Amino acid sequence: MAASAIKILTGSVIAAVALSANRAVTGLGAIPAAGARSFGVTDFSGAVGDRVSVGVLGTVVAEAGAAFAADAALEVDALGRFITKNAGVTVARAVTAAGAAGSLAEILLIPN
Repeated sequence: MAASAIKILTGSVIAAVALSANRAVTGLGAIPAAGARSFGVTDFSGAVGDRVSVGVLGTVVAEAGAAFAADAALEVDALGRFITKNAGVTVARAVTAAGAAGSLAEILLIPN
């Protein structure tokens, strides 16, 4: 099944660093630390200073940092990709499974 998105709320950030599409971002436009909180998921890539739209609430298409199962609780890795929750903050739940790092999956964002 292809990943899709049903966004309820979209925000934006000014990129403080180069941002990649479909990855977690902080409200200050940076990549969150591994296991940290996130503002949402970028809709597209952006260079420093670019305004980038961010899915904040609802489901979004996100890049996996490793394989994960559907319905898994998710946290972010050091690159802003999503992985199965270990010791970090739960920022999302997997709607669809991810087969490997770099694959795209639909996730449900959890306010954190």
